[in-house]
Amino acid sequence: MALRPLTQDDRALLRQATLANMNWSTPRFTFDAVDGSHEIAHYFKTFPSTRDFGLLDYEGNAVRAVAWLVFLPESDPGYGFVDADTPELSITTFEGFRGQGIGGALLHELIGVARTRGLQRISLSVEDGNDARRLYDRAGFRVVGRNGASDTMLLELG
Repeated sequence: MALRPLTQDDRALLRQATLANMNWSTPRFTFDAVDGSHEIAHYFKTFPSTRDFGLLDYEGNAVRAVAWLVFLPESDPGYGFVDADTPELSITTFEGFRGQGIGGALLHELIGVARTRGLQRISLSVEDGNDARRLYDRAGFRVVGRNGASDTMLLELG
C-alpha cells in the first residue's frame, strides 16, 4: 500500500471520486449534475479548506482509492452532517480495485491520521443498499440519524 496526502491539485480526482460515490448503484449523475449541485460539489470544490485532509492510495501510476475528510459549516451541511467540528468522510475505491481490502486499509490509515490530529469524531452518510455500509460497520461507525433513504453514521475517536 503506497499512500500520499491529498492536495488541492487532486480536486479533479476528488470530483471523479464524488461522481463514483453518487453513482454507486447505477449511473444517476453526470459530471455536469455533480458540478451544478452545490450540496454535492462542496465535497471537492474547496478541498482542502483550513482543516480538510485526506489520503490517496496508488500502485504505480494507478490511483486505487481516495479517502478524505471535509469540515462543513452548519450553514452549508453535508449529507452526513453532525456538527461543524465533525468532519464528513468521503471514500472511493475505483473500479478494478474493489473487493481487495484497499478501501478498508485506507480508511484505517485515515482514521489514524484523524486521531493524531486530535479529532474526536468522523461522520458520513450511506444510502440504503450500499455495500460500503459493511466497511463502515466494521470500522466502528454507528447510526446516529436518518435522512431520506440514507443513514448518518458517526465514529467516536476519543
